[in-house]
Amino acid sequence: MTTSRILLIVVGVIVGVMLLAGGCVYAGYNQAVRFDEGVKNRWAQVENQLQRRFELIPNLVETVKGVAKQEEKIFLGVAEARKAYFQAGSINQKARAAGAMESALSRLLVLRESYPALKSNESFLKLQDQLEGTENRLAVERKRYNDAVRAVNTFTRELLGRFYSGLAGVGPAEYFEIEEAAKATPKVKF
Repeated sequence: MTTSRILLIVVGVIVGVMLLAGGCVYAGYNQAVRFDEGVKNRWAQVENQLQRRFELIPNLVETVKGVAKQEEKIFLGVAEARKAYFQAGSINQKARAAGAMESALSRLLVLRESYPALKSNESFLKLQDQLEGTENRLAVERKRYNDAVRAVNTFTRELLGRFYSGLAGVGPAEYFEIEEAAKATPKVKF
């Protein structure tokens, strides 16, 4: 073999390795971006369902208020939780506000059990069905969001994923977690 032939083979191998490495970096970078955008998309869906909930709640509250005026504390709790959500600046703050809303809504729905007139009120029943449907959709979207967070967090902790995530400026995301207070069984006293 001649020196020029050996040099040509070495250059070919170097170019091949560089193309392979560049392709890996390109694919890894794009995967990090896809994971990051997936998390953002899933959070947008959670917010979409939360927005639906917050738009539905005033109608539900007004319906119930007509029958249960003495339960202002519950209504104020719902209003305060709604306000806290819209004033929240981070995902954790929004998750806490959503948890407070779930707790207040649980108390509101338990209130219905104590007032037979609410049970037969068609408007209340329709709104309750819509609210329950919204809560189910919200639960599904929260799960999907947390699945996307798990995927991006796993990727950013893997050896090469950490490198690619650093290149793309993608960091770990926060899980949507419900606070302990929202998990407790609501108690309504009269």
